[in-house]
Amino acid sequence: MRIVDGLRERVERELLGDILPFWLNYAVDHEFGGFRGQIANDLTIAPLAHKGLILNARILWTFAKAYKVYGGAVYLRTAQRAYDYLRRYFSDAEFGGVYWMVDHLGNPVDAKKRIYGQAFTVYALAEYAAASAEKEPLEEAIALYRKIEAASHDEKNGGYFETYERDWKLAQEQRLSAVDMDEKKSMNTHLHLLEAYANLLRLWEDDGLRKRLRELLRIFLDHVIDSQTHHFRMFFDEVWHDRSDRFSFGHDIEGSWLICEAAGVLGDTPILAEARKAALGMAQAVYEQAVDTDGGLLYEGTRKAFIDTDKHWWPQAEAVVGFLNAYELSGREYFLKAAHNSWEFIDKYIVDHQRGEWYWKVSRDRTPSNDKYKVDPWKCPYHNSRTCFEVMERLDRLAKKHGA
Repeated sequence: MRIVDGLRERVERELLGDILPFWLNYAVDHEFGGFRGQIANDLTIAPLAHKGLILNARILWTFAKAYKVYGGAVYLRTAQRAYDYLRRYFSDAEFGGVYWMVDHLGNPVDAKKRIYGQAFTVYALAEYAAASAEKEPLEEAIALYRKIEAASHDEKNGGYFETYERDWKLAQEQRLSAVDMDEKKSMNTHLHLLEAYANLLRLWEDDGLRKRLRELLRIFLDHVIDSQTHHFRMFFDEVWHDRSDRFSFGHDIEGSWLICEAAGVLGDTPILAEARKAALGMAQAVYEQAVDTDGGLLYEGTRKAFIDTDKHWWPQAEAVVGFLNAYELSGREYFLKAAHNSWEFIDKYIVDHQRGEWYWKVSRDRTPSNDKYKVDPWKCPYHNSRTCFEVMERLDRLAKKHGA
């Protein structure tokens, strides 16, 4: 464990001294309510920027988790602010579910029901319910879960379709964003349904939810993970034919620990063993193929070449947890060193030590990108804060195991 001496303290210092204060000091929108929709690297605020569901839900999750771990009135107030804004402006009282995007005044500008966004809302509501011990957030998480099941679950082939119109009719275009394929099913949406349903099952024991979590795990083990390459397949038609040849190294390493977590919550011993074996294979593939000489994680590739060698903030964060999880499962020291090196890279090149928070990405020569933002509909405090919480918990567990 000498490889990671001091890592826990460094991670907690980053969480409490940088990540959480940044969002408290800069992201709260005192003018229009909720949280700012866009802040540049130099902290220039776009006051009229649209506000995304993912941004709001991830802020809710982050500060609910912070309150659960540390207490503190400011964390609870911030979580309540996110929860109140979500209920008031994103919730669709007529058709159910939550909108994808609102303007700075809270008016819907994209009312589509993307299952990815519904999943993150379930995930955040469950975390807030656990932290606050309030009944309403849990009831809302359950209602949203039931809406997802009624509208989106594919009873014939398993899994979930991607995108619906406001009235829950299947949308003609299914893609989540401009960079995604227009296919009916994706790894990404199913991965975040997996984590959402696992988080909800922690609070609400239900046979139907348990059945769906088991189904999601089987989808990953049987369809999404390529047993030959040990990478996630990315996009599918409705009968699970693979439609993409790309690897997303960040999703691979993130998914490697999330499937273990979900299988642990499910408590099915054979599935847990299968998930852990798959997770080790995925972590090994990422370690061998995507870790650069400086410890950073490259973004995307195929069997033949790298497509994108930039180093985005969120894969670096997930690499710390994913490699640490692989070490816990295997005892292989190089995974522990890889987790440490990932944090070293983050601290040196991804954290903005002058203005706070993390850059969206740096190039392979470690130059920060200024065409991306510190805050926007996708740039949120979820990946980096969650990494800190996970690393602290896992290192505490390892220290106890080794008698430190």
